[in-house]
Amino acid sequence: QVQLVESGGGLVQPAGSLRLSCAASEGTLDYYGIGWFRQAPGKEREGVSCISGGDDRAYYADSVKGRFTISRDKAKNMVYLQMNSLKPEDTAVYYCHAAILWSHYWGQGTQVTVST
Repeated sequence: QVQLVESGGGLVQPAGSLRLSCAASEGTLDYYGIGWFRQAPGKEREGVSCISGGDDRAYYADSVKGRFTISRDKAKNMVYLQMNSLKPEDTAVYYCHAAILWSHYWGQGTQVTVST
């Protein structure tokens, strides 16, 4: 069983930066594919970025490519999402998701608000 905890959300001005963290309170994330998803009010949850298990290949949605960077720190058992050049349309609850074989887990989410 893996329990995921996100942190790092908050209020930031447009063009600002935030770094989200995804930690596992139990279990190791090393071989899990980890994804960051977001859900804005009235919209469906969408994938933002993911990093594959094992070889750590990174993938990004077109809307965040060049602005967001996903990374994994195996020593700390953490996955990060560095978000730069934030826009108001990035406002959403951001969720961490871990998947391996037929098992998958969600975190509780962290709110990101981009506003003046």
